[in-house]
This record gives sequence, structure tokens and C-alpha cells, in this order.
Amino acid sequence: MNLCHLAPLTGVSVIALSTSLLAQEAQISQNPGITVLAPITLVTEGQESVEATGGVIVSREDLEALKPSDISDVFARDSAVSVSAGTGPAKRVHVFGIEQSNLAVTVDGVPQFGDNWHHAGSNVIDPAFLKRVDVDAGAAPADAGFGAGAGAVRYETLGARDLLTDGRSQGGRAGLSYGSNGRGLSASLAGYGVYDGFDWFAMLHSAQGDNYENGDGDEIAGSETGVTGALVKLGYEFEGHRVEMSYEHAVDDGDRPAKMNFDLPREEGAVYPLKVTRDSLSLRYTETAPTASWDPEALIYLNRNEYDRPDYIEGGTNGDMNMQAEGFGGVFKNRFQLGQGTITAGVDFSYADYTIDNYESGPIIGRDGLPTGEEYVRIHNLETAQIGTFVQGRFEFSNGIDLSTGLRLDHHRFTDWNGERFSDSGASVNGTLSYEFAPGYEIFAGASRTWLGYDIGEYGYLHARGSNTITEPDFEAASSENYKIGFNASQDNWTGNITFFDTRLKNLPNAYYSEETGLNNLDNIEEEYRSKGITLQGNYSWGSGRVGASITAAKLTADGQKILPEGGDVVPIGEVASIYVDQEFSQYNLKLGGNIELANKMSGDYLTAAGFEEPAGYGVVNAYAQWRPQQYENVVVQLNVDNLFDKTYYERSSYVANSERGGGIRPIYAPGRTVSLGVTVDF
Repeated sequence: MNLCHLAPLTGVSVIALSTSLLAQEAQISQNPGITVLAPITLVTEGQESVEATGGVIVSREDLEALKPSDISDVFARDSAVSVSAGTGPAKRVHVFGIEQSNLAVTVDGVPQFGDNWHHAGSNVIDPAFLKRVDVDAGAAPADAGFGAGAGAVRYETLGARDLLTDGRSQGGRAGLSYGSNGRGLSASLAGYGVYDGFDWFAMLHSAQGDNYENGDGDEIAGSETGVTGALVKLGYEFEGHRVEMSYEHAVDDGDRPAKMNFDLPREEGAVYPLKVTRDSLSLRYTETAPTASWDPEALIYLNRNEYDRPDYIEGGTNGDMNMQAEGFGGVFKNRFQLGQGTITAGVDFSYADYTIDNYESGPIIGRDGLPTGEEYVRIHNLETAQIGTFVQGRFEFSNGIDLSTGLRLDHHRFTDWNGERFSDSGASVNGTLSYEFAPGYEIFAGASRTWLGYDIGEYGYLHARGSNTITEPDFEAASSENYKIGFNASQDNWTGNITFFDTRLKNLPNAYYSEETGLNNLDNIEEEYRSKGITLQGNYSWGSGRVGASITAAKLTADGQKILPEGGDVVPIGEVASIYVDQEFSQYNLKLGGNIELANKMSGDYLTAAGFEEPAGYGVVNAYAQWRPQQYENVVVQLNVDNLFDKTYYERSSYVANSERGGGIRPIYAPGRTVSLGVTVDF
């Protein structure tokens, strides 16, 4: 990374952090400044306002209204986030067209593995357990974690205190729903409570269904629902201290196509058993009565992702493999309260071990039907290790200026399948400044330069690599740059935001077959990936209801050339939008709402010249009704109608149809009209 580029941001960070530390010696405010217009404030209570800088917040209110069945539903109201493909392990989450493996992704603070294979999804997240999701798009704070190349995604899950009603020390929740078009039966059961310093939460969830049909009535092979999960949290508070242990288990199990993110006509309807599992165990310590100088948090975690498919092809590889990623790590940090805001400082570390078994042995046969001279390597092992230190300051000044700025220093080590070791260290810097020039009106600008280490990404590529595959000696650490500038407004019951963003990813790894060199070696991608565009958000509330919209237009390029829609780490999204509305009718204990997902048509010679079709635009309407019987306020009845007008379409970040590659490739279409009826009972 160019040190000249780091200098300006580093200077701002050091000056801001040093100034605030000196000010603390003179005075520590017991009540940090609170801005009047919280919806647009850049910094509030020590955290950035995500939406105020072009990011996404999926609140608990949103989740309660949407009752999402999968990760696509979670982000259905936010144009900045797109989710590809059909169901289960095929789904990949993209922010501004950049796959979330290039973001720092956590669940309850526990870092998650990236996507393991370019035909598989990002990770297995069961929406039934979610309480909130925050998405930092672009520049992310230093305490977001290692690898925040294009931002951060923070998933938060439910706990006992989230569901307990006033005055109760224990309770439970049961849910049951049934949906048409393959949605099938979904059931959940939770129990929770508090007693004498202890609190507990346990929840089980299962959803089982069949293949769905698209809007034309065509069955999508391998799209059946098969999700099972469990979440357990145990907490204990004593003398100002809190310890919490959490365990999450999520499984997607079903028959899937060989390549989950597109359809191969030559394998019409062919599906194979696939089981994808995610386990996470964590232990967290916090203070329940922190002071201005002592507000610590310590987290230790173990996690494991497993991809298990039987050996269904004899003498070759087409996705029949077993992949495992196991890791452990920790985060130790403390937040210092200052007169102008807070400073969070700490260290984090992680170790991960990756294994892939392709079941194969013997000589590799090339595309011409002749031996290549290589031998299959049945089992590949590789590992990574990281340790970092960080400091992030968040300040609110009385003159209307807010500042968030921070630094990270990381050391990263990568050991490949041949035992070759690569290690290096790097610095990351971020800064976001806002100015409220009039009551309710604010401008902001932000930038970051992030060192990503040896981002191996999709280690699953090794399933089809032979004995002479190596990591190139000049393999380098990856990095990113983020810039954004925008304007926020908030008056009475409406808010609005416009953000211009520019994200650049450099030296990402590449291990795909090269027609030019004939090699499969791990090396850096020479091209610079870039996502540049604009996103707008706005909402209006009238007490009993609200309406909102978001629009995102992004141009995705590689060294200035437009990206092809191949469903990878960086995909074109064009112009997309989402409009939503919610309305309560208190006299009937009824709530109605819905949203419209919109995407423009994508066209151009760059598509057709590469054999791709021009993706059509689409508009998809989803609606819901939620009713609480007056005599039974602990009961909620929910009706959802997704894709109300039975539109035939595939989600924007999906793989687009191509008539030339592999004998023809077709996209995975989204479900047609799907009706679900469910009931939730609190007891």
C-alpha cells in the first residue's frame, strides 16, 4: 500500500484521537452530547449512524413485519443489498455489487467465513433467529474487524431480554406457518427467562418444503426448502459483571444442482444431496456498570462451516466434495468515554484451518480428452492466521461537526496446500466527517484504505486442481479503497439521504483456469475491481404508518471495463430500487404493508459479445397483513403474498443466461407467487 496515500488519513486520525485524549485530562463529561436530530446524526452513543452514510439497517420492526423466510426477504426493502440465485446454499449477498466475502461479516460479534466456492452462497444465516442487521457500505470503522474491504455486515440474534414483556421473568414463543409454491411447513419454539442474575434463551426452528415454480410454472430443480437450526444463550450477571455463552447451529440439507447458482441444460433436472452446516460457539464478558475509563468487552469464539456432498461422479470433479473451515479467535477491547465522544481500542486475532476432499485420485484428463500430466490431489489443507490492534474514535462537537476516525495494524499469515508460507503486515485507516450546517441538514464525507492480507476467498476452487498447482512466489496481500460523500436531511417526520460511493478492490486472489497461460495457480488478479455510483434513501412517517424508498445505481468495472454477470465476487447490478409502506389500523388490531422491488433492463454489446443475454428489467410486488385478535393480544396471525403478480424473473445479482459457456447456462429463477399463512403465540 502506498504510504503517501495513507498519510492524510493517518494524520487526521492521529490528530483527532490525540486532541480528544488531551481534552479528557481536563474534563470527562458524564453526559456525552446528544444531537437533536438523531435519525441523521453521523455519530450517536459511540456508534456510526449506518443509514446516514448510505448503509442499511434492517430493524427488529422490519423483521417482525416481513417475517422473512430466507436471506432474500431480509434485504427486500434495501436497494443497496442484492441477494442472488434461488434457495439455500446458492444465495450470495452483495453490497453495491460486491460479494460479502469482501466485507467484515459477524454474527453477534463473531467473524464469519467467506464464501467457500464460487457456485455456493455466502453463508447459512437463519432469519428466524435475527433481531437486527446493520450493513456499513464502503468505509467501515477500525473496530468492525479484519477484512472490511468494502464495508461490514453485522447480524444480531434474539435473546431473552428482547422477548420478555414487562413484569415477567420467563416466557415462550411458538410459531407455525405453511406456504404454497414449495414453501412448505415452518415451525419454531423458543423458551426464555431470567432468575437471580441468570438469563437463558433457547430456540429451535425448522422449515421443510418442495421445489418451487417460477412465474411461468416451470419447476426449479434443487430449490426445495430444508433448513434446521438452534440458538442457545446462557447469561449470568454478578457484582457489575456479565458473562454470556452462545451457541448457534444452522443446517441446510437438500438435493441441489451440481452448480447451485446456475442451471446447466445438459444436466436437466439433475440434483444431488448437499448438506451445508454452520456452528458457532462464543463466550463474552462485559461490564454492566461501566465507568468513563473502563467499559470492556472480551469475546472468545469457535466456529465451523462444512459443505458435504457425496462422490457422485466417477473419474472427475463437478462439485462432489467435502469442504471444512474451522477457526477460533477473540476480541478484547475497551471503550473510553471522553468529553467529545468515545475512543474504542483493542486487539483481535483469528486462526482458520481449511480442508477440501474431492474424493479423486489418479491422472487428470484435459478438455481434449488426453492426460494432462497432472495427478489429482485428493485432500488439500491450508490455513490462515491474523492478529491486529485497532483504535476508533467517535466525536461529537458543539459546532455541528461529527468525526469518526480510526486505525488498524494487522499481521496476516497464509500457509498453502504445499506448505508454502506467506506473511506480511499492513495498516488500515478510516475517517468520516460530517457538518450540520442548519438544523436538520448535514453534509458528510468519508474515506478508508484497508489492508486485507492474503484474502484466499473461495478455497473450494482446489477441488478441481492437480498436483502441480502452486501459489505464485510473488503472491501479494489484497487491499481496498473507499470514498463517499453525501447529504442528509431530517425534518419532523421525514428523513432523506443521498450518498455517492466509490469502492476499489486490488490484488484479489485468482485461481481459475487461464486460457492464456493454461495455469490454475493461485495468484493476484491484475485488474482493479471498482463499484462506483449513487444511492438514495428516504422515508416519511405519520404515526400509524410509514412509507420509504431506496434507489441504487452502481457501475461495476475491472480496470475500467464493465463486469460480466457471472455471479462472482463482483457483479453488475445496474439500477435497482425498493419502495415499501406499512400502515396500522389500531381499531382493528391490523397492520398492512408491502414493498416493490424494481430493476432496470441491462443491455450492451459487452454482454452479447460474451454470449450473455440482456437481463430484462422487473418489478415484483410483495404484500403482508398482520392481525392481533383483540381477545388474544399474545397471538399474531400473518399472511404473506410474495411476488403477488407471479412475475418470472431472476434476482439482479444472479448468474445471467449464456448460450456459449459449458454448452449453455441458464439462470436460477426466483419463485413465482407464494402465499404463506402463519401464527405466532407468546406464552
